Amino acid sequence: MVSKLYNMVNVPTGVWINEKGRIVRPGEVAFIDDRFKQFTGLDSAAYINALKDWVEKSERSVYAMSEDRMREKLSASDPNIVMASAEFGLGEHLYKSGHLAEAIPHFKEAQRLNPKSWNYKRQAWALSDAKRDYGTTFKDEVEKIGGSKVYYPPPELPAEPGKESGKKN
Repeated sequence: MVSKLYNMVNVPTGVWINEKGRIVRPGEVAFIDDRFKQFTGLDSAAYINALKDWVEKSERSVYAMSEDRMREKLSASDPNIVMASAEFGLGEHLYKSGHLAEAIPHFKEAQRLNPKSWNYKRQAWALSDAKRDYGTTFKDEVEKIGGSKVYYPPPELPAEPGKESGKKN
């Protein structure tokens, strides 16, 4: 449900929501340790430090985005994303009811409607023979976009105090 509400397209994803219920950072890659650092090339320290800074300083944190910035970052409701969610939900229902063959076209349609959603791809491909039923595999698709370093785009964080300004961590 949460991934649908915030259009989370990959894991791990974090969304920062303050005590007032306002989103102060959009869904973005959120590694909390370095177990996948060799695969992704991402160091978790910058994100963890940013999160700690926000917990300590709340709205005063340089990592908390203003309402105007959040409006820029959050995409408007896209009917294709809404339809993709419905298609995937129907596919899940069919699969859970023992109708995998009937579910696959709905999983494919969800992927077509929201091609950025790796969640839809990984979940559907795990339920059957991905190569046979979808003509591809997770590994094939990651390689197609340029490998694991591209698969996880780093979060856009302002430079930590005392470091180079404007650097993406």
